[in-house]
Amino acid sequence: MAQKPSIPKGTRDFSPTEMAKRNYLFSTIKDTFKKFGFDQIETPSFENSSTLMGKYGEEGDRLIFKILNSGDYLKKADNGALVDKNSTKLTSSISEKALRYDLTVPFARYVVQHNNDITFPFKRYQIQPVWRADRPQKGRFREFFQCDADVVGSTSLLQEVEFVQLYDEVFAKLGLKNVVIKINNRKILAGVADVANISDLLIDMTVALDKLDKIGEDKVKEEMLTKGISEKAISKIQPLFELNGTNEEQLNKLAVLLADSEVGTKGVEELRKVISTVEILGLKVADLELNVTLARGLNYYTGAIYEVEAKGVKMGSIGGGGRYDDLTGIFGLKGLSGVGISFGLDRIYLVLEELGLFPDSKNEGVQVMFVNFGDKEALYCMKAVGQLRENGINSEVYPDSAKMKKQMNYANKKAIPFVALVGEEEMNANEITMKNMESGDQTKISFSDLDKFLL
Repeated sequence: MAQKPSIPKGTRDFSPTEMAKRNYLFSTIKDTFKKFGFDQIETPSFENSSTLMGKYGEEGDRLIFKILNSGDYLKKADNGALVDKNSTKLTSSISEKALRYDLTVPFARYVVQHNNDITFPFKRYQIQPVWRADRPQKGRFREFFQCDADVVGSTSLLQEVEFVQLYDEVFAKLGLKNVVIKINNRKILAGVADVANISDLLIDMTVALDKLDKIGEDKVKEEMLTKGISEKAISKIQPLFELNGTNEEQLNKLAVLLADSEVGTKGVEELRKVISTVEILGLKVADLELNVTLARGLNYYTGAIYEVEAKGVKMGSIGGGGRYDDLTGIFGLKGLSGVGISFGLDRIYLVLEELGLFPDSKNEGVQVMFVNFGDKEALYCMKAVGQLRENGINSEVYPDSAKMKKQMNYANKKAIPFVALVGEEEMNANEITMKNMESGDQTKISFSDLDKFLL
């Protein structure tokens, strides 16, 4: 007996019903991106390894899926690495390409490569799959879609404000009201490291802080100790864990804490301007909340950082992003600042599903199916279907002149709301009998009124 096929862990198949819901999300996010002035681009699913490696920190690099070179890849393998079982050196000699880990680094590569053809500030959005060799769990997959929007070529803090508004607009359209947009600034974290005299360990500090929600304060401090951050330094970081109050109250406390740090003071000023501007303009459904322990452990963030959560749902972040002052510098184009956000489509899907917020998708499928009574009747029905499709009505003719029960079962299983019955009597009168599959009622209408009936 043949073995039943399967798919890799962390990947999924999507049914027609699931795709209808996913497309609803895609279209809602895409329409909002366009509304805010973003243009769409796409980049390849895989990049040169040199483009991706070293851009996400040590932990991120480990999660990148590598692609073996074509042909006999072992011919060019590093023999010394083979003997020593050195996976890092061996990988670099047998794999020159990798699946993209996110859309931000490929976007930076795109900007540098097409620099002469781009009008700055460049506002782009991108909705494509990415891959991470992560441990699969609820809301975390190895293959998933990211929905990104970025602006490069502007240092204006109005961009940070607009991204808060963009998040708010999308979630308002989706009916997701209990949303909190957490905001911080990497300059504040750099200022804390400055005050604690551990600026050289800033990345280790932020990587540990980024795990606070998952492992708790004590475990974060343990990790900091293992990374060489002293007890004395941790005691100076302690105010981050204890900061509370309104956004304004927290900013005032931070201003005092970071008074001796130029970079930290700059971060407080930037956050104050963004938060106050958002408060003046107002939000529809989201709350903007300062969270000084928010770190987002990616190395390239330099300014504002965001993370979005749905309250009352155990899902983790459903979006995030931030400012990167010199991401394109890694590809030779210096001094080009950018800021961007991402929507976690798969997690948002699960949140809407749990809260029952997806709209009824019945009308997106076939609206009417014509029963097939034979070749002559099917031809008549095909003419009717052609008319309906011209008017944007989804319709089909059952392909075989099978038993009525089989054809009706097909319509029921696909949740088709109307079935059209056309026999010799209807053809002679140029009519169609329409059956409402929910009520069971039947109505005779003229061929010419068919589209009006369904519309």
